[in-house]
Amino acid sequence: MRLALYTGLILAGGYTCLTPALAADPTGDWRVADGVANIRVAQCNGSMWGAVSWEKQPGGRDENNPDVSKKNRPTLGMATLIDMKKKPGIDQWEGQVYNAKDGQLYSATITQAGPDQLEIKGCVMGFLCGGETWTRVGPPIPSSPANAMAKGAPKSGGAAPKAHGAQAAQATTGATAPAPAAPKAAGAAKPSQKGAADPVGDICLLPEIAGFAH
Repeated sequence: MRLALYTGLILAGGYTCLTPALAADPTGDWRVADGVANIRVAQCNGSMWGAVSWEKQPGGRDENNPDVSKKNRPTLGMATLIDMKKKPGIDQWEGQVYNAKDGQLYSATITQAGPDQLEIKGCVMGFLCGGETWTRVGPPIPSSPANAMAKGAPKSGGAAPKAHGAQAAQATTGATAPAPAAPKAAGAAKPSQKGAADPVGDICLLPEIAGFAH
């Protein structure tokens, strides 16, 4: 019997506890056990979320969703780990996982078993629990700008006007402004931005995830 996630979560026993000495950071991109997809995990509004960031066979659709309005939505960028909260005293996060094979939500936990291994465990109706180990394929992701905006951090909001003011001053004094523009262009590859090679970008900005925050 399987809890067949889009990611291939298997109902089987046997989990290794996280070594307490590890500084767990489950953010980043992870290749699922059967290799059909990567899941990007990031901290959004105080919770861990995961979304499909790459598909071995592009063009997947959420055709098994019981909600007719969602049956045609792309699986790329679709949330799979949902609003996972850190459990007190241990490096484990608990929330829900979306199973695209049957369009249902299940209780789940994620636990980092090492720098390059993430264990996911899902339960059907509170029992028949099992899971699999994912392999890291992307580095940890820095805190998303979406978190700062969600928390109303004044520094984040005030940074842009100051930058514009500095550029204006440079323009009036004849100082060269193109030099600071170069680092910004280089930043296009950051996880918080979207590009041709990374159509998903910052998952905290995906409507499904951004709209979940109260």
